[in-house]
Amino acid sequence: MKILVVEDDKRLAATVKRGLEQEGYAVDVALEGTEGKWMATERQYDAIVLDVMLPGINGYRLCAELRDAGNWTPILMLTAKNGEYDEAEALDTGADDFLSKPFSFVVLLARLRALVRRGRDERPAVITVGDLRLDPAAHLCLRGDQEIALSPREFAVLEFLARRAGSAVSKRELLDHVWDFAFEGDDNIVEVYVRRLRRKLDLPSGRATIQTIRGAGYRIDADA
Repeated sequence: MKILVVEDDKRLAATVKRGLEQEGYAVDVALEGTEGKWMATERQYDAIVLDVMLPGINGYRLCAELRDAGNWTPILMLTAKNGEYDEAEALDTGADDFLSKPFSFVVLLARLRALVRRGRDERPAVITVGDLRLDPAAHLCLRGDQEIALSPREFAVLEFLARRAGSAVSKRELLDHVWDFAFEGDDNIVEVYVRRLRRKLDLPSGRATIQTIRGAGYRIDADA
């Protein structure tokens, strides 16, 4: 496994590099954000350990720029800050996980292993399907330049379908992922929410964004 460590604290970077190499990883180190961006762009890594406070380009911006460029290498963000808003910002800019300093190397190693197992599947912060855009962090739905007001549950159903654009999604999958495990109501609730979404998304524009696939469920048409 090849890991990129972007950390301006030379002593910490050397310690992490040495520990990872002892575990059998190949490790490159960048001491500032601009160099880290170049290395992450020019070389292929299995994961990136990225500090937030960096000279040149900070970690948040570097993470966002990599994601915008289509680079989905798993990113573990390191932060000296301790607060829920900083953690939320790390995840919303595209990081896969975060770890606050000071941290245990054992925990860092375990989290890296988990990220590498997940791989580099595309996980955009903003989901785009045709002229439909969803920003889960801001709870914002746009069709072209027109904002569409959605309830939290409507947004969750649409987000799940959008992340699977082009593929059929069954009622059961929607119930399992959008409603909690304790839901014991009628599974026709899915149809209710799909109708609401069609009314809001498609009636004003004459589109057919959410298609019914007989015997399979629903599918968002990326070309709608």
